[in-house]
Amino acid sequence: MDAGGSRYGSGSPEDIFKDFKARRTGILKALTTDVEKFFQECDPEKDNLCLYGRPDGNWQVDLPAEEVPPELPEPALGINFARDGMKRNDWLALVAVHSDAWLLSVSFYFGARSGFDKESRKKLFIMINELPTIYELMAGVGTDHKKIHKERTSNGSSKVNRSAPKAGNTTKGPPRAPPPPPTHEEEEDEEDMDRGEAGEGEEEEGEEEGQAGSTLCGACGDNYGTDEFWICCDACERWFHGKCVRITPARAEHIKHYKCPGCSTKRARA
Repeated sequence: MDAGGSRYGSGSPEDIFKDFKARRTGILKALTTDVEKFFQECDPEKDNLCLYGRPDGNWQVDLPAEEVPPELPEPALGINFARDGMKRNDWLALVAVHSDAWLLSVSFYFGARSGFDKESRKKLFIMINELPTIYELMAGVGTDHKKIHKERTSNGSSKVNRSAPKAGNTTKGPPRAPPPPPTHEEEEDEEDMDRGEAGEGEEEEGEEEGQAGSTLCGACGDNYGTDEFWICCDACERWFHGKCVRITPARAEHIKHYKCPGCSTKRARA
């Protein structure tokens, strides 16, 4: 990854603001005039990709930096995964929101490395705040982003499950959620069933519960717990607590092919 290098250490608020505007211009190009090229480069079949604005006014889609910690704050990871899981305009607006956050973090990172005091930070923020955000330019001032997000998550297909994952699951998708508990009438009907069949069913349920209880999180090693959010890696097929890999249910709705941090790192360094 080459985001254009950094110039911290002796930058003034004006210098860093100039860098901010150039990177902002590059990202705007990706989301507007170069949107078709940007769309094609964000292939969901690739690894976690990021959108970088460069200090020369251009943009690039690339893998995250290999060094830890990176030289600059990282943009949103895996923007390509949501590309085909939502409307294009909503996806571009989502990338715009994350890009605005990244531009601010880069500028104030440079400011911190330059030893900015309160007045210098305030001056930099005022200059940045005079410009409309990328999201405002993409979606229009006053657009209800929460509404967009709600509609997007309700229309997307889920790759995750809150039910207990089964040990030894070899499918790419997660197991289906357990059925709702039977009603009182259904319970009475079950009591009238043949005792042998009922006993066999209980044995099978016991095996499934034993498998679910034996599943361990690939990150922390803890067992599955009820009402916990889990996600399965498509590469190594291990299950993870969402909180352990920093994946929320809303974000997972738009991940077409999830790769855990370990598999993503291996691919990036291969």
